[in-house]
Amino acid sequence: MLVVHVHVRVRPEDLEAFLEETRHNASASLQESGVRRFDVLHDEADAAHVVLNEVYVGQSAADAHKQTAHYARWRDAVAGMMAEPRTSTRFTAVFPGDDGW
Repeated sequence: MLVVHVHVRVRPEDLEAFLEETRHNASASLQESGVRRFDVLHDEADAAHVVLNEVYVGQSAADAHKQTAHYARWRDAVAGMMAEPRTSTRFTAVFPGDDGW
């Protein structure tokens, strides 16, 4: 499994709109065959910080996700809502195993 944490700093005035767009993208992403999880996490200590926890069956599924219409819509809709460019960190899942997702 490929796990990606995407860190986003959102402009305070755009937080609610960002979360709404991101919920829509996350919900649609879960319909993709190669997506196992798509969590939207809001930092309790830093209201401008949102983390997306994305779990894919592999790199090809992550690549396919970026080709979807809902991803393109999200990317374009939230571009101006970010206080700085988003960053990501990639992980290989250790536990649970592939059958646990």
